[in-house]
Amino acid sequence: MKTKPWAIGIVVASTAITATAQIFYKIAADKITLDLTTILTNWQLFTGLFLYGIAAVMLILALKYGELSILYPIISLSFVWVNILSMKFLGELIPLIKWLGIVFIIIGVSFIGFGSKHKEVTPDVN
Repeated sequence: MKTKPWAIGIVVASTAITATAQIFYKIAADKITLDLTTILTNWQLFTGLFLYGIAAVMLILALKYGELSILYPIISLSFVWVNILSMKFLGELIPLIKWLGIVFIIIGVSFIGFGSKHKEVTPDVN
């Protein structure tokens, strides 16, 4: 099976949605108490759950039309999005070592993408 380029795009979008859901989880967690009413009225929690559901459906759709070995490593982009979103919306600081990690993740995902474009060489058994 050859991975469809749009399946890769769906996985990338899915990681962005998952990262957004995690930001909502963090905001929800800051407001949660052990009171059931507080949990049931925490719209950020339910928004995060909803976004996770959408991302899961998107991932399943992408996996139907792509190779798991190509698509699954792309999920590591969630780490990139979470750091960027937490900096922007939660005011978290991202130290240089994390930025280096983000660069390595992007390079690694790029290698996987470029590697999937090359034909696999089958050894001659003669």
